[in-house]
Amino acid sequence: MDNQYIKTYPELMVDKTIMYVHGFGSAASTNTVKVLQTLLPNAHVIAEDLPISPAETMELLHALCHQHKPDLIIGTSMGGMYTEMLRGYDRILVNPAFNMGDTMAEHNMMGKQVFQNPRKDGVQEFIVTKALVKEYREMTTHNFLDLDDEEKGRVWGLFGDEDPVVHTFDIFREHYPQAIHFHGEHRLTEKVIHHALIPLIRQIDDKQEGRERPVVYITMNAMKDSYGKPKSCLQKAYEMLLQFYDIYIVAPSLINEPQLMAADQAWVEQYLSSPAWGKTIFCNRSSLLLGDYIIDTKEHPDFMGTGILLGSDEFKTWEEVIVFFERLGGQ
Repeated sequence: MDNQYIKTYPELMVDKTIMYVHGFGSAASTNTVKVLQTLLPNAHVIAEDLPISPAETMELLHALCHQHKPDLIIGTSMGGMYTEMLRGYDRILVNPAFNMGDTMAEHNMMGKQVFQNPRKDGVQEFIVTKALVKEYREMTTHNFLDLDDEEKGRVWGLFGDEDPVVHTFDIFREHYPQAIHFHGEHRLTEKVIHHALIPLIRQIDDKQEGRERPVVYITMNAMKDSYGKPKSCLQKAYEMLLQFYDIYIVAPSLINEPQLMAADQAWVEQYLSSPAWGKTIFCNRSSLLLGDYIIDTKEHPDFMGTGILLGSDEFKTWEEVIVFFERLGGQ
């Protein structure tokens, strides 16, 4: 692993099973599985080599679900397409290839192919025929069938904003509300796992455990510098706070200037990315905010929690804020 992302999360998914479903031409030996096993040392991360046949793959996946009863299933690309159909489980689909047949034809996946990672059976090559493409097209017709509100709440989609291979964000959003962009391309890199996938796994783990974290509000004034860029150490502080707190971004409500509200939302998505999805609140009165802490460049005497005055003698920069919350240890 890259030493930059060697941090582990032993508090997440403790004694729970995560099943990983790999993408086209890959195998269970993919580096993604190794990274997840390293970052989540107290979870059981399992994966199996998938057959080339779509029907055989679904049979295998249903058998694995029956055997292991996973608490969370993560599928990438082709694996995301399969994972969507594994109803009754919490699931994360990363750049799911819902148009798998078309994707195979458009991206030079026909003819002889070489597996990207070693497989248990030692097979190194396989052949993609027109008949196989037809099988994949037929399999994808089974996506999104018979969805109810409960099932819709168990599926999250993560989509790279620079993915050159599949573009299924709009298709997913037609059926599931939790469609989230992250900064990245098609493959799950260690950086994406650390910055996008782990925060979502933390959210799902909290939901499963009924765990409520203390709430921290951060205002736009506290995040932007005079040039409209993130203040120094903001992103470092944000990622540290995410480990212990439920973070919400507070932006001014400007009913007559919706373009400015949209600009604030776009700013949050650009600089805080996927962990901030669905976490922006447009509000002009701090007395309406129920939480434990608010971080701003001005005081909020009507806020019922603790105010952190950024720029004051006690909290001159975000570095002092980091030290303060590290000492609290999640309280």
